[in-house]
Amino acid sequence: MKLDSLIPAPLRKPAKPGEGNGAKGPAPADLKTSPPERPSDAKKLADRAVEAPVDVLAWVDQRTAASGFLTGMLFRKVPKGTNWFYTLGSATMIAFIAQAITGVFLAMFYTPSTTQAYASIAHINNDVFLGQLVHGMHKWGSSLMVILIFLHMGRTFFFGAYKYPRELNWVIGVVLLILTMTMAFTGYLLPFDQRSFWATVVANNITATGPFVGPYLADFLRAGPEVGATTISRFYAIHMLLVPGLIIALIAAHLYLVVKLGTTAPPWLKTARPKSLRKTEVG
Repeated sequence: MKLDSLIPAPLRKPAKPGEGNGAKGPAPADLKTSPPERPSDAKKLADRAVEAPVDVLAWVDQRTAASGFLTGMLFRKVPKGTNWFYTLGSATMIAFIAQAITGVFLAMFYTPSTTQAYASIAHINNDVFLGQLVHGMHKWGSSLMVILIFLHMGRTFFFGAYKYPRELNWVIGVVLLILTMTMAFTGYLLPFDQRSFWATVVANNITATGPFVGPYLADFLRAGPEVGATTISRFYAIHMLLVPGLIIALIAAHLYLVVKLGTTAPPWLKTARPKSLRKTEVG
């Protein structure tokens, strides 16, 4: 299969003049004595099956114009000196995708109840096929995502990528950091064992000491006079619905601004002066 067959028909380059309409070879000298071989029905069906995914992508692209964004995202120019530090943002996004996928599978067996939460986690780890693997990926993946987003924010700060004209992208990144910590905090209570219960109590008491909004925020998270059944239901709703939705929306805005504004060069590279300024200095 040629590489051109993977490109949707509207995006393919037109044939050069004189090359015909894509025929594989020249036409025979005498069509009566040597007629062209007609493809069989099976071959036609196989060719249509190969072209079907490409046609579907072309159909979607004509109605969404997504190829422009994908082209700008995948083939955008990057400055010289770009290194592995610039992959921390993509690594954080991949960690979030892994958290979302494993979280969906865990939600199929988890019960947000004070009497059944711990038993459902034990059932996932002991009885469900590959349950312990999925739970372990989700558990340790949360720590990995927190580490990666802190490293990404640190790289952005020390490389000066928060300066003009990328201030809005920096603000979005700070909000994403807060939402990531919120998702980690709300997910920690869900197993509802002794460690997660008392850790949540301590964290909620620390939240209550914050100025102005601290006591109100602690009451909202606790959803009652103490950590209990209503608390775990509220944490589950925040962890599964509210925070992931906000993260997805902000990641989309973050990526749009990255494509729109480009990538900042490393601070140790000096920017070359334009030729017009050099001529002015020499004159």
